[in-house]
Amino acid sequence: MKSALRAWKIGRVLLRYRLDDLLDGTPAERWLNLMRPFVPRASREVASLSRGARLRLALQALGPIFVKFGQILSTRRDLIPPDIAEELTLLQDRVAPFDGVQARTLVEVALGRSISEAYASFDTTPLASASIAQVHAATLHDGREVVVKVLRPDIAALIASDVVLLKHVAAVVERAHPGADKIRPKEIVAEIENTLAAELDLQREAGNASLLRRNWAGSPDLYVPEVIWSHTAERALTMERVRGIPSDDIAALDAAGIDRRRLAAKGVRVFYQQVFRDNFFHADAHAGNIWVDPAHKEDPRFIALDFGIMGQLSSDDQYWLAENFMAIFNRDYRRIAELHVQAGWMPPHIRIDELEAAVRAVCEPYFTRPLSEISLAEVLLKLFRTAQRYELTLQPQLILLQKTLLNIEGVGRQLDPKIDIWAVAKPVLEQILRERYSPGRLLGEVRARMPELITRAPDMPRLLHAWLQQQVEGRHELAMRSQDIRELDKTLHNLQRRAVSAILGTGLLIVAVVLYAQDAGGPKLGGLPIATWIAGVGGLWALLAAWPRRRG
Repeated sequence: MKSALRAWKIGRVLLRYRLDDLLDGTPAERWLNLMRPFVPRASREVASLSRGARLRLALQALGPIFVKFGQILSTRRDLIPPDIAEELTLLQDRVAPFDGVQARTLVEVALGRSISEAYASFDTTPLASASIAQVHAATLHDGREVVVKVLRPDIAALIASDVVLLKHVAAVVERAHPGADKIRPKEIVAEIENTLAAELDLQREAGNASLLRRNWAGSPDLYVPEVIWSHTAERALTMERVRGIPSDDIAALDAAGIDRRRLAAKGVRVFYQQVFRDNFFHADAHAGNIWVDPAHKEDPRFIALDFGIMGQLSSDDQYWLAENFMAIFNRDYRRIAELHVQAGWMPPHIRIDELEAAVRAVCEPYFTRPLSEISLAEVLLKLFRTAQRYELTLQPQLILLQKTLLNIEGVGRQLDPKIDIWAVAKPVLEQILRERYSPGRLLGEVRARMPELITRAPDMPRLLHAWLQQQVEGRHELAMRSQDIRELDKTLHNLQRRAVSAILGTGLLIVAVVLYAQDAGGPKLGGLPIATWIAGVGGLWALLAAWPRRRG
């Protein structure tokens, strides 16, 4: 019953903002036509707005989950027209505050003690209010100024009902839309659901803030306020109070004497370091959440706020993205095409030369401009739109990164309209890649995995014998019936070769350990014990076996 009532309210909002024209030819069109006689006609003021503006206002009227949906959708310019995408970037998650006395009671329930026990003072007038939570100023008994974030009452139930509706919509799109296998609507809704679930757990947000603070401790580039863990729970979060200037308040920044050009370049570097160095990035980096510390004028630093939405990528995604960025920086169009296929974002039957030509057609016009006028975010979005014609499979796990890239570039351009994003980003990314894939880093990873290798070593002779027996008996052979099976067979053979190398390399490591244990002062070669040389060869062999091969 509640879902039906919510669906009715959604239909009323869609008609009030004249969004039925966006649903022509869909099952929802018939449903809205039945409702039309019972809904007042849209006002002239609303009717005069663009379709993007009407959609933005409707999403704000529908509540937090639809605002989040619109914010995420604004990053998917490969799916929606540019005019709608531009309007959705303006979505602001601001709503009227709820009663401060009620907020005080909710904090007491969350912390399990009275306000007077927890705080020396608590201001019932909120500092800020959003659709999921609002923030109040307070003071601890030791005199420290803090802010207290508290969830709105009944927000979890409202979000749960809206998620159910979105899942129904995604199921309809998956059945009816011809490109559903590329859009992957159910996975997009799942991403929204996970994002909102994270925002409903303030203790998780506190953990995010704590990790980000640790990553940037002592940094002159970014400051993260301290979490007060003794005053934090699932539905209430207490943090150090900080003061700063919103990064889009250009007049205030100029009045404070902030070096905006230096600050803009620093923001780009911080983004790439968070993504590719730390693999933990602030994924809601709009101007309201990114302030500037006015106390540091000549060497300005950012202050991060609101840690409900943080992003992480798998090691594979990090690698493919970093390589794609470097290929774009170097105008290596064939490499971009190859990477899209090797990463599994596009099917292997796509012709690389055709995709390379399409990528060149997108990128070359940009390189006729000065680098300071080139938008990396715009180039990437055009590439995704082009690649969609070549059966691009959209990656929901990269939604947050795409959104953050757009936000960061937008903030950078506001601070310094002439910033050369490419010149700032390329050396940072090159340095991070050198460090991440350096021999020292890789040997460190081998050392960290040594206990696991030694633990599994007793099974290696049995596994090697079983594999060799399969080779002799021919039980590994497959009858090839299609290109896909041939690709699978090729992959299996590669894995088999790597497995043998790993087994033999691990065996050499074990031999070295035994030799060293028996006679640490035994025969030497080049000043080092023989056991050390065997361990080095075995470790290198095992490392090469584990090194990721390029696919395709």
